[in-house]
Amino acid sequence: MKIQTVHLFVPDTLADWEPGFAVAGINKPAFQTQPGRYSVKTVGLTPTPVKTIGGVTILPDMTLDELEPAQSAMLILPGADSWDEGQNTEAAQKAKEFLAAGVPVAAICGATAGLARAGILDDKRHTSNALEYLQTTDYQGAALYQNEPAVTDGPLITAGATAPLDFAYHIFKKLDLYSAETLEAWYGLFKTGEASYFYKLMALAGRASEA
Repeated sequence: MKIQTVHLFVPDTLADWEPGFAVAGINKPAFQTQPGRYSVKTVGLTPTPVKTIGGVTILPDMTLDELEPAQSAMLILPGADSWDEGQNTEAAQKAKEFLAAGVPVAAICGATAGLARAGILDDKRHTSNALEYLQTTDYQGAALYQNEPAVTDGPLITAGATAPLDFAYHIFKKLDLYSAETLEAWYGLFKTGEASYFYKLMALAGRASEA
């Protein structure tokens, strides 16, 4: 099995919580239909370390100008204060390249504003922190805004800052990471905390190991 790479953009002031569920699930083989199918690599604007909002230092595995859509299974763009400061335009342009090539892009929070400024949300169903937030970018896609935690339109996934779990759900579905039954049990567990979903996950994992 060829390992596919999911690329996580790591801007300065990255919002730690936003890609957390997604990258942990992608890197953790448990419950996956094809364990170990994906790996995660971090991508920075430069090779120098960045610091997240939580004060965690990340050394990027590679730089954005080294990344080509053909090398990737998906580009994840987390939010960061730097998006609202007009930075990370290179990442939005890279997202355009990915979408043109049919490679999925997943953006959350401030990254959605970056995509809006680049014109990417003008003709795609999408969501964000709020419609009013995106309208500050002067984009033309307001009629396609969906008041939902996360939205998938073709290869594009968008989500608001308070929806990292739903963001991960849409990412896992797009990557076909889990079976449909496992995905719903995983989501139910983290959304509600109900033990029944945990036992369902364990039962599904046991069934998969016996197959």
